[in-house]
Amino acid sequence: MAISRNLIWQTVNSTYVLKDTWATIRRDACLLPNGVKIDSYYVYEFPDWVTAFALTKDGKVILEKQYRHALGRVDIETPGGCVDESDASTEAAIARELLEETGYQFTHFQKLGITSANPSTNNNIMHLYLATGGEKVTHQNFDQGEDLEVFLADIHEVKQMLRENKIIQSMHVTCIFLALEHLGELHF
Repeated sequence: MAISRNLIWQTVNSTYVLKDTWATIRRDACLLPNGVKIDSYYVYEFPDWVTAFALTKDGKVILEKQYRHALGRVDIETPGGCVDESDASTEAAIARELLEETGYQFTHFQKLGITSANPSTNNNIMHLYLATGGEKVTHQNFDQGEDLEVFLADIHEVKQMLRENKIIQSMHVTCIFLALEHLGELHF
């Protein structure tokens, strides 16, 4: 599908409203192709993220339970986190995150795709992986402010969690569906 006209906004200027550990917010003044000027458009800057549908050598899915303060609840998620500047690639980032959060090391990584939490306000991408051949090699090594519980589930249990809306993090749900499709476990 070809775009018939230019839809790209021009950034006239940018000002940082907040720069902190957990939030960087930028206010842009933008000029739209149709001549309309938007004086205050807010962009949330984040590093890119990674997550994986992670399978142990015996085919168990590694999941996490983690408190999410904005919702005030504990949620089930796939392992992952931020891509650090020191990571050589997004694959290196997910390998590091899996080892830190779960203590598992993996023999193979398959990139499933990318997604965005909200492309209208967030400037980053979530890189989605299938990690296989996982083996527990060390203990968890959490970042400051991180505390989570790891548990293993069968693929049919993960499917049931999806049906029952027990996994709600949209980017993680996307990763799970792409992994299930890749594994031949999802039929349309």
